[in-house]
Amino acid sequence: MASAEDNTARQADEVEAMSSIYGDEWCTLDEAARSFCISVGNGQDPSRRLSVSLQITLPADYPGQAPPSYQLNGPWLTREDKRTVSARLEEIYSQNLGESVLFLWVECIREFVADASERSQPVWNRYRANQTEEDSDLVEEMLPTILNEENLRSRDLEASDEFTGDEVPPIFHGETITDRRSTFQAHVAPVVTTKQVKLVLRKLLENKKLASATHTIMAYRIDCPVKHAFLQDCDDDGETAAGGRLLHLLQILDVRDAVVVVSRWYGGVMLGPDRFKHINNCARGVLVDNGFVQTAGDVAKDTAKPKKHKARKSKQ
Repeated sequence: MASAEDNTARQADEVEAMSSIYGDEWCTLDEAARSFCISVGNGQDPSRRLSVSLQITLPADYPGQAPPSYQLNGPWLTREDKRTVSARLEEIYSQNLGESVLFLWVECIREFVADASERSQPVWNRYRANQTEEDSDLVEEMLPTILNEENLRSRDLEASDEFTGDEVPPIFHGETITDRRSTFQAHVAPVVTTKQVKLVLRKLLENKKLASATHTIMAYRIDCPVKHAFLQDCDDDGETAAGGRLLHLLQILDVRDAVVVVSRWYGGVMLGPDRFKHINNCARGVLVDNGFVQTAGDVAKDTAKPKKHKARKSKQ
């Protein structure tokens, strides 16, 4: 039986090897908690990009006596996909008891993603047909369906040529909130079209650290004065009900022409309802700090100016 010191030394060697092999793709979430993550993709073709985020926590008795704990995340993954991958990872561990298995796990997931990429081609063809539709209003109306169709989100399947010549709106990043090893960070950008929403999402996910988040929760709200309505939608990304709560926050704050994205890195400890509090708090913070929400002071200034103007007019 391996000693605690032996396990610690072997973990350090394995983590160093993973960092050497995968470079920036291998991220350290919490060094003290031995928590790491890696985004495993299916190659360089941007028109059919799929990826799975693997988050790993190494217990003190790994690899000698226990397996790593892990979490799989991918917006396109079905429950059956996750069961299939989990079964393969557990089989690899059982065949290599007492040995380091992280490299074998990552390559197993890479093989699964490559196979899934081939299976997703018919769905991708339909998606591309929708995106080239000349009727832009129809594309706008279909966006929520496209975002969720067969669990293939636009942020995972966007073609690079579709956005040629478009400028990404400025993106503002908020402060992080950490609670029981889970970390939250909000991002906001001004948008007036759903195309800009997708540009912002794609730009954020080009950052390996943000792409490795366990959940990427999104909500946007665009004012359509001609139609006397708002174009709005949200996405949970596996954090059930979080997207709807984030959109509700935009509504009660009367945020207009903005998309808010909250990245959450799960730390291995269940937060319960507190996770919604942190999501909304960091979203509210980035909105207020960057002028997307009127504060009480702003409202007071705005209401004071018309009153002064009326007073001057009455004297005249």
